[in-house]
Amino acid sequence: MSLIVFPAIDLKQGQVVRLAEGDMARATVYGDDPAAQAMLFAEAGAEHLHVVDLDGAFAGQSVNGDAVRAIVARFPGHVQLGGGIRTAQAVEAWFDLGVARVVIGTAALENPDFVRDMAAAFPGGIVVAVDARDGMVATKGWAEVSTVNVTDMARRFEDAGVAALLFTDVGRDGLLKGCNVAATVDLARAVDIPVIASGGVKGIGDIHMLALHTRDGVEGVITGRALYDGTLDLAAALSVARAA
Repeated sequence: MSLIVFPAIDLKQGQVVRLAEGDMARATVYGDDPAAQAMLFAEAGAEHLHVVDLDGAFAGQSVNGDAVRAIVARFPGHVQLGGGIRTAQAVEAWFDLGVARVVIGTAALENPDFVRDMAAAFPGGIVVAVDARDGMVATKGWAEVSTVNVTDMARRFEDAGVAALLFTDVGRDGLLKGCNVAATVDLARAVDIPVIASGGVKGIGDIHMLALHTRDGVEGVITGRALYDGTLDLAAALSVARAA
C-alpha cells in the first residue's frame, strides 16, 4: 500500500499560515486564498488534503468555517479536517458538507467515549490526533501538556474503529527539522491502528524513509512548510510515496 501524502493548509483568520511548534504568535502567512492553494495542490497531483482550523483549535469550535467550505467545494479529492471539533453536531455537519475525515484531538483525551460514538456513527471517518511534547500528549491547540503517554492514549482506541492516528511531534512542527520517523514507526508498531506522521518534514528524504514503513502501519504523512518554502516538491513526494 502506498504512503498517502497530505499537503497541509492551516487556517488562521482566513489566511493560509504555518506555525512554529504550534505557537500562534509565530505564524508565517503564505496566502489569503485557501481554496486557491488547495487547487494548486490538486494540480500537482494531490488526492488528499489536511486542513486545520487553528483558531478553532483554541476556541473549541469552528472559526474558519467559510474558508473550509470553500476548500471542500473546490478540492476534487479527500479533505481531512481538524481543529476545535468537539461535539457530535460539529462532526455531523462537516461530514454533511463533504469532508472525508474528521480529526479529533482534545476531545479524544478528555472524552474517549465521544470518539467511540463518532467512530461507530461514521465508519472510516474519524482520526484521533495524538500530539506529543517529549512523549506526552499535548492538547488545546498544543497549549497544554497532559500527563498521558502517547502510546497509552493511542491504545485506548484500538477497539474503537477509528480510521487512523495522527501523530505529531510538536517540537518539530513547522521547523523543517526532519520528521521524527523513529517515534512514528514505534507508535505504528505498538498499536493496530494506521498512523499518519506529522511535524518537521523538510525534504524528500522524510517521504522516502516513511514510505519504507507502510507495512509497519505508517499510512501517510502531512507536510506543510516544506512545500511552501520549496524544500519539498509535492509532485516528487507523491512519486516517491507511490513507488515505495
